Amino acid sequence: MGAAALAVSWWGWLESIGPMHGWAMATAAVVAAGCATVGSLLVVRRLSLLGDAISHAVLPGIVVAVLLGGRPGGPLVLLGAVVAALLTVGLTQLFHRQAGLAEDAGVGVAFTTLFAIGVLLVTVSGSRIDLDPGCILYGILELVPFDTVPVLGYELPRAFFSAAIVLLVVSVGLWLSWRWQLFTAFDADAARAAGVPTTAVTVGLLVGVSLATVAGFEAVGAILVVAMLVVPAAAAELLVQRLSQVVLLAVALAVTGAVAGYLAAWRFDTSAAGMMAVVLGLEYGVAVLVAPQEGLLARAAARLSYAWRVRCEDRLAALWRAEEAGLPVAGGLSAGPPLQWLRLQGRIEPVGTGYRLTPRGRAEGELIVRSHRLWETWLGQHANLPVDHLHPPAEWIEHHLGARLRQRIEQDLGRDVRDPHGSEIPPERPA
Repeated sequence: MGAAALAVSWWGWLESIGPMHGWAMATAAVVAAGCATVGSLLVVRRLSLLGDAISHAVLPGIVVAVLLGGRPGGPLVLLGAVVAALLTVGLTQLFHRQAGLAEDAGVGVAFTTLFAIGVLLVTVSGSRIDLDPGCILYGILELVPFDTVPVLGYELPRAFFSAAIVLLVVSVGLWLSWRWQLFTAFDADAARAAGVPTTAVTVGLLVGVSLATVAGFEAVGAILVVAMLVVPAAAAELLVQRLSQVVLLAVALAVTGAVAGYLAAWRFDTSAAGMMAVVLGLEYGVAVLVAPQEGLLARAAARLSYAWRVRCEDRLAALWRAEEAGLPVAGGLSAGPPLQWLRLQGRIEPVGTGYRLTPRGRAEGELIVRSHRLWETWLGQHANLPVDHLHPPAEWIEHHLGARLRQRIEQDLGRDVRDPHGSEIPPERPA
């Protein structure tokens, strides 16, 4: 199939998406945006496990609220979820302070216990509540458009409307408390000393997590809620530095993953929640690969750049030593890529069958030799190493010594000291 035919096929498939699927995708996108908004703060504050705990531990609160007459997505259910979330945090702190349990272990004990209680309540209640274990874990996103509520004369899916309200609430709450959240996220002790109500800030964040969790519970289930809370924010944290950028990028990644995952699930006739979680995981994988500072490609590029710099500096140092020995033209050096690069950079120039340093290259080569000999001399005086053991560490450190450290070493050694091999240590010349 040609590219044009494939494009026509996919376009026709996209046109076949009706309003039902559109509402399902819109619901997933709004749920994802709400989870990513609060999840960004959880990830930055290293509270991701607590978000996982809350997303599971709200279940008994939801079940009890439904047994009391609440409706999924309604205010009573939201209240029950918030109470269960705060109970999770309280139990975690109780286990940590009173029982001496590590905080992460306390989180695990609290949320697994509460989640299990919720599952038992669902099982025992049977037909009395409109919940089932499959819905709890995977959601019923495909059926969301069939449960509607009138809003200003329009029939909107109940799950979409609830999720939109929650998104609005957490967004406004984050905007109003942004400075406090920012201060608390990066230095809670300093924020507390400055008078910021860090406890209230944390409780507000956990309430927001509870609301976002309940808003997505019916639509996408507990498993995908965890992914939406953590994965987009973790990916965004790798790609950008400012917290405001992390929040915005996390929301964009979450919405993209939700929509793309739903379309892929519909195309390949599989679980929508599962496919969305897979897409979010793929987004994180791409972020790990292309992150500008900590990404795999950036690290590989940094290693290659360092290895190349070392090779070039070693050539400059070798040529400088050749000139020091009275050889105006250095021979025996293969004209490999480092020498060709140094020539293009104007650091060396060809002479006869060899190369010699230009003024620029001579200054750089002299600096490398100076660093090498200073470190050899310092090690010889302070590390009590044999002379034949001084060269390897100096050969590595010569590429890392800065001007201030060279000056400190020279002050410690004295200016007229020669290296352990009797060679003169070049002076520090002005840049």
